[in-house]
Amino acid sequence: MPVADENVDEDNPYLREPPTDFEPVEDLSATEAERQVEQLREAIRVHDRRYYVESEPLIADRTYDTLFARLQDLEEAFDLAHPDSPTRSVGGEPLEAFETVEHVAPMLSIDASGEAEDVRAFDERVQREVGTVEYVCEPKFDGVSMEFVYEDGRLERAVTRGDGREGDDVTANARTIGSVPQRLHGDYPDFLAVRGEVYMPKDAFQAHNRERIERGEDPFANPRNATAGTIRQLDPSVVAERPLSVFFFDVLEASDLADSHQTELETFPEYGLRVNDRVEIVGESAERSSADGHAAKPRDDGDEPRDPIEGAIDYRDRMLAARDDLDYEIDGVVIKVDDREAREELGRTARHDRWAYAYKFPARTEVTTIADVAVQVGRTGRLTPVALLEPVDVGGVTVSRASLHNPAEIVEKNVNVGDTVRVQRAGDVIPYVEEVVEKGSEGHYELPDTCPVCDSPVERDGPIAFCTGGLGCDAQLRRSIEYYAGDDGLDLEGLGEKSVRQLVDAGLLDSVADLYALERDDLTDLEGWGETSAENLGSEIEASREPPLADFISALGIPHVGPTTARELAREFGTFEAFREAAEDDPDRLESVDEIGDTVAETIHDFFTSEANAAVVDDVLEHVSPQEAETDVGGDELEGLTFVFTGSLEGVTRSEAQETVEAHSANATSSVSGNTDYLVAGDDPGATKQADAQDNDVPIVDEDEFRALLADRGIDLE
Repeated sequence: MPVADENVDEDNPYLREPPTDFEPVEDLSATEAERQVEQLREAIRVHDRRYYVESEPLIADRTYDTLFARLQDLEEAFDLAHPDSPTRSVGGEPLEAFETVEHVAPMLSIDASGEAEDVRAFDERVQREVGTVEYVCEPKFDGVSMEFVYEDGRLERAVTRGDGREGDDVTANARTIGSVPQRLHGDYPDFLAVRGEVYMPKDAFQAHNRERIERGEDPFANPRNATAGTIRQLDPSVVAERPLSVFFFDVLEASDLADSHQTELETFPEYGLRVNDRVEIVGESAERSSADGHAAKPRDDGDEPRDPIEGAIDYRDRMLAARDDLDYEIDGVVIKVDDREAREELGRTARHDRWAYAYKFPARTEVTTIADVAVQVGRTGRLTPVALLEPVDVGGVTVSRASLHNPAEIVEKNVNVGDTVRVQRAGDVIPYVEEVVEKGSEGHYELPDTCPVCDSPVERDGPIAFCTGGLGCDAQLRRSIEYYAGDDGLDLEGLGEKSVRQLVDAGLLDSVADLYALERDDLTDLEGWGETSAENLGSEIEASREPPLADFISALGIPHVGPTTARELAREFGTFEAFREAAEDDPDRLESVDEIGDTVAETIHDFFTSEANAAVVDDVLEHVSPQEAETDVGGDELEGLTFVFTGSLEGVTRSEAQETVEAHSANATSSVSGNTDYLVAGDDPGATKQADAQDNDVPIVDEDEFRALLADRGIDLE
């Protein structure tokens, strides 16, 4: 098929069956390199348009990748980078912040309703003010609306809608979206500002969420949230890795305006701007294109005259029926007056254009389809299957995932990908699949035989499946680092889930021990880290080199060994060496410790006899020397009392305060209940524990009152 474009050199060697056996870069002269770069840029723009806009690629994906890589090599070797080069689609340097930019024309909202009578009332007003019109009917995309400004055919800026008057300049991010042309084609106007909807295709959204879950990250709630979160990333290279696309659907301003919206949409593909193929024109003289994207069919002469607004309502009903078959989310349709002069006469209010109306769909409720199943690997290696759903409204909350709990439940409910299911929520916890409403595939989902993250064998313990990779599994590693640094571990302030993920993704943490090799410059080179935050984390890590034994045991994340059990083990064995020796060689010895039965003892034994875990522990011990614990119990002065601690105490850690009360026969637990006697609130206490204390009539004491309580019983907290 010929390439018809006056901007393209038909003799460009990289348009059809391009050569891929390039001569070495170093053998080219500067002139030859510049010529090849221009030809490659021109050809790649054509290939982008044919792929993204026309869906008729000229070359194979692998060949395209080879041309793209060649262009990158030449630009780097000969310093030929250019702002509108296709290579900018891989991202640039991270931004410090977005600049606020005023739109060339207001980007107003659309008046909307889900009732047909309101749509008819809109039509009555239009006809009353401007007479009979034709309407352009379009899907109402559920993405992120943006302004794209082209000057002399080049992408000058891309701006989020913001408040409709001004928004954030996200041009660097927009350049990474393949369907956003860096330069226009054809006979384009000198100045063109268009409105487009950036979105994440549904299949790409599910695949991206699956990757996030398997990496131990929280999935996005729905494609729109994923798109909004991506387009506002300060690092364009992150945006480039995420599967965004765009539909262009309106002209905001142009140096040469068309008379009708229909003409604008017909012209967009000639410029390289991608439009949706389910747009319809409705009106008495309009030929109707079908909502399934097939060729338009003229109205038979014998048909009754078609009322434009009834045609628009019919379009909405057909789009509602086709909704689940689309690879993008829509939440209704938009009905627009086609004639631009009539639009100008109708005008606008302060909030919305009076020539457009959105006819909304009802929200999906409770029943939806399982698009995929991801397997999440927890800190202890437990595999949890998570159903990735077509987003659905459940109790006023958009839900895109649901727990399947374990293999036994999957078998019992006969759940599989493609099934239509009913989803429920219990409180604010993750939703769950209640039942299969209609089977979409045979049989039930089977968990993989190997870990989706590290490929280690999966073993079953009753209804539960576990990855055997231990701390050698990246998913378990990251969660283990988070736990090691968290409240139940060494409590390293400034090292939460987000920062751990950032450090792991940056290649700075391949193990828990790598925490102790972090340099200040490693941190300050990352987004969001300044000199102060880097120094503070360095101080926290340095102070953790001699942790209390109980804190260190708990920080290792041994299954079933939390802070309370760790303190019991520390008191029993006194040193980490003695505890580890018993764990490896004498699990029966562990059972002599209070509240440790044969199951927990066996779990501790399995943890330390795992080669992967043992190697990680050995690496950490190269940097950390756990303190020796006091093995003698102080007395029974606090017998029968239960304490919970929140916030930070002066001069002692929370763990040390817990050890003190437990050494005098009290209990120290992590959550408030009706059995709690005192909630000790230090600086910056947690609101949840205080609320629980009030609900259960538990006395809340500050640090001074707590120290006085101990002193009355002859106990010194120091």
